Amino acid sequence: MASAPPDSSKSIFRFAPSPNGRLHLGHALSALTNEALARRFGGRLLLRIEDIDLTRCRSEFVAGIETDLEWLGIRFESGFRRQSQHFDDYAAALASLRERGLIYLCFCSRQEIRNAVVEREVATGQPWPVDPDGAPLYPGSCKGLASEEAAQRIAAGEAHVLRLDMAAALAATGQSLAYTVFDAEDARHVVQAAPARWGDFVLARKDVPTSYHLAVTVDDALQGVSHVVRGRDLEAATDVHVLLQHLLGLPTPLYHFHRLLLADDGQKLAKSRASQSLAALRGDGITAAEIRRQLGFA
Repeated sequence: MASAPPDSSKSIFRFAPSPNGRLHLGHALSALTNEALARRFGGRLLLRIEDIDLTRCRSEFVAGIETDLEWLGIRFESGFRRQSQHFDDYAAALASLRERGLIYLCFCSRQEIRNAVVEREVATGQPWPVDPDGAPLYPGSCKGLASEEAAQRIAAGEAHVLRLDMAAALAATGQSLAYTVFDAEDARHVVQAAPARWGDFVLARKDVPTSYHLAVTVDDALQGVSHVVRGRDLEAATDVHVLLQHLLGLPTPLYHFHRLLLADDGQKLAKSRASQSLAALRGDGITAAEIRRQLGFA
């Protein structure tokens, strides 16, 4: 169900989990931070379900998200946006970028990319640059691929992705990019974005017709989100979101990056690392009030 039309007179916040597992304490921190800031600024609070990965996202996890958030006592506006129901919105954004020559097809596997990077490191004697997540920048192997060959390979069913041509995208903006960060007291400062450090990043795949970066950028604009509150682990990704906003003619929200909860080994809590879920804590007799106190939201 789609959320209510945005009211431009109010600040709009959103909490946007992916239903590929049960929520843990890190999600609770993010949801409660959004709730607290929305209340402080007299804003609206939306729930969005980011389920573009249809192979990993499941309906029982959507139900679990709703149960966990209700248990925590967080009140969202009725209804929520599910990304899997809005692939047409992301296709329209991709079409806009394609028409301007800003994206290209890539058929390289991860192993082929690794091999190309190693060859270049051997040839130059220098380490190949990596993005903020530590992955090697795409070396551009498919950038000059003829459209006829690309069409034939697609027709043959080859796996492929769509990449943003970073050099062309930056040239199209014609300006330096920046965004504004705010804190709980609404003190603000401007941050210069550096999208080039991400290289030619992926915007869509054959089996997933949009990326996280593209979907959240489009969704935030369509839902009128004015304040994006998320963990510090996503701070660097804001570079490419701001770039996409400029390319697509979308507004840039204000941003707030909250602290991360770390496990005993110093790694952030994550579903992929089987961090203890809120459902498990609830089953152990932990109350929502105790969770709120533990996270600083008594």
